[in-house]
Amino acid sequence: MQRKRADIIAEEIEGMIFDGTIGNGERLDEVQLAARFGVSRTPIREACQKLALSGLVEQLPRRGAFVRQPGPVELIEMFEVMAELEASCARLAAMRMSDAALDDMRAANARCKAAVIAKDPVAYYKENETFHHILYRQAGNGFLEQECLRLHRRLKPFRRSQLRVRGRMAQSMQEHEEVVDALADGNADRAAAAIRKHVAVQGEKFHHLVAGLKEVAE
Repeated sequence: MQRKRADIIAEEIEGMIFDGTIGNGERLDEVQLAARFGVSRTPIREACQKLALSGLVEQLPRRGAFVRQPGPVELIEMFEVMAELEASCARLAAMRMSDAALDDMRAANARCKAAVIAKDPVAYYKENETFHHILYRQAGNGFLEQECLRLHRRLKPFRRSQLRVRGRMAQSMQEHEEVVDALADGNADRAAAAIRKHVAVQGEKFHHLVAGLKEVAE
């Protein structure tokens, strides 16, 4: 399926924010961006709305859209909550998920492996997202699923940026396999621990993540 132009533009703007081309607090000028990407202002507005959902952009009435990068502490706190929410999903899914859902997770992981071989982080993230969404759904708790989806959207740019680190895609896929093995065994504690380790930001992941952030003025 062909990707929407607004989705592609949102990712390119996201990259410009991460590499410092567009600074924290800077206004996203629709006219300039439309000229840069050779499109009308409509897909630019849609792209800004998508970035606002992730929290990377703040839309202010009558003023426009402004870059808002979270500070390191705020970002790590969000990842900490995300890790615990996904651990809860894994714990419940180990007892509730269907064989068909397990097969779907394995299939998503196989596609992740193909993306690793192809060195394609965009394809990897797409399948990685599918993997996590299956887990949320199989927890069998609609409220928990919606909370996970909400925070997942908020952290999407940062989760995706980690995949640019050399070796991270292969490591991520291996962590997926540990999660699937624990779920297949029905081992709730091991599944929770595996997904928590996968999502949590610590050690080397912490340094890579924070290095990609610009300091936010107090």
